Formats: sequence, C-alpha cells, structure tokens
Amino acid sequence: METRYLKSLIAVVDSGSIADAARMEHLTAAAVGQRVQALERELGFALLSRSGHAARPTRACLDLLPRARRLVREAALLASDAGADGLGGTLRIGAISTALTGMLPAALRHLTQAAPRCRPVIVPGTSRALFQMLQAGELDAAIIVAPPFAAPKSLRAVDLRHEPLVLLAPPHAQGGPAQLLRSLPYIRYDPDAWGGRHAARWLADQGLEPAVLCDLDALEAIAMLAADGMGVGLVPHWAGLERFAGDCLALPLQGAAYERTIVLMSSTEPDLPRMAQLLQDALA
Repeated sequence: METRYLKSLIAVVDSGSIADAARMEHLTAAAVGQRVQALERELGFALLSRSGHAARPTRACLDLLPRARRLVREAALLASDAGADGLGGTLRIGAISTALTGMLPAALRHLTQAAPRCRPVIVPGTSRALFQMLQAGELDAAIIVAPPFAAPKSLRAVDLRHEPLVLLAPPHAQGGPAQLLRSLPYIRYDPDAWGGRHAARWLADQGLEPAVLCDLDALEAIAMLAADGMGVGLVPHWAGLERFAGDCLALPLQGAAYERTIVLMSSTEPDLPRMAQLLQDALA
C-alpha cells in the first residue's frame, strides 16, 4: 500500500473535496481521485461518498483514518531516523496567536540555527483545538494556555510564562480598573476560552458585571479596540503587549491567582526527542 495514496486520502478528508486536496498535494484532481480509487480497490470498500464537488468520508474511512495518519507520519519519520544526530525532519508545532508573534519567532531562529535540517511546520489555533490535535498525534508540540484540568499521562507540560491579568483601556481614560469597568463597554476575553476564565473569575470575585460589547478570543484585537476608544478589556500580559503600550493603557490588577500560564505541551514519548528538547530549550 502506497503511503502517498493514504496522504492524498487524508488531504481529501481534511479539505472536504478532491479539488482542494489536489491543490494541497500539487496534483491534478484526476490523480487524487485515482489514488483514492486504488485504495478502495485494495481495501475492498468505499472510502468517500461523493456529492457534487464535495467528498465526505464513509464510516469505514473514519474508522481507519487514525491508523492511516500514523502510517503517513511514521513514513515521514524514516528520513530523520537515518540521521545520526536525530536533528532532521519535520517538527509540527502548534501555537496560539500571541505565541505566534511574541515567543515563537526567536525560538524558531534558535531552533533552525541549531538544527539546519529541521523543518518546522507551524499550526495556529486555539488552546483547546491544539490540545486535541496533540492528543490525536497530529502535532509534535504546542504552545498553549495550560488546560483547566489534569493532562493525560501521555502528554507532558513545561511552564514557559506566567501572565498576570491587566486592564486595557483607551489612552485618555481616567480612574481605576473597577471604575472603568463600570463606566465603559467591556470587550470580553471569551470566557469559554481557557485563558478567558481568569478574567471571568476576577470579575465575579469583585462583584462586577460590566456591559459586554462583544466576546473575542484574540488579545491583539481586544488591544486594538481599546486603543480606538471602544471600551476596556481584561487580558493577560502576553509577550508582545508592549507593542500597544503607546496606544492604550495597561493597568495592573492585584492577585497572583488571576494569571494564565503558557506551557509547551508535547508527548511524553516524542517522535523526534532531540528536536523537541531543542524547541523547549529555545523557548526557555
């Protein structure tokens, strides 16, 4: 069985159509279709249900997909296994938005200098989504907000940053955090996000119920709205907040309990242990 064919099947499932998968794979749609048909003939059952331009996985396809992903990943690791130093191959790194612009650039520079044959693939996403991808074996490591529950024993977390809560306000706002939250619209850090729960708890502990303007799980966007005078926001002091220092106020809040922890999470038995350690060292 050709692992290239499995890779094409996975691309169809992930993209939702043969045409989109073909663009991802730099192939023609006919070539991708022929690969899937070859797999169907070899396995003896249908893998895709086609309707117009869309292609959906059958139940049988969904059942074999986790193993197919592992086979494709294991095949990709063969080249790195052949290297004596274990510093070659693709390292799949998930990162939340603030890590993409704040922590990751310098770490990637260090990583690629130390391991020139390493090819980092960066996957953006929310903490919850990236955690699920880690569990599914689709990432080697992820920079996320520490989950609000105990991680499974198959994953390990290393603390990278502790980010205390601050209040972002328009540049000419007057008064303390509680006063501003009572008088100005509240640009709320989505309370369903792992990082947003700290702001929700601080408000509850202070007995404050500000008038919510909107919910966002994008801290840079909250800072931009505050700078434009749209309202105030409770956010963690992320790496990179300093870029907004001239545009909005950042008022500190009391209490170490109201901070989010950024962690590097990875498998306890990584596929590329030396590169995973290099990434950890670079971020530390």
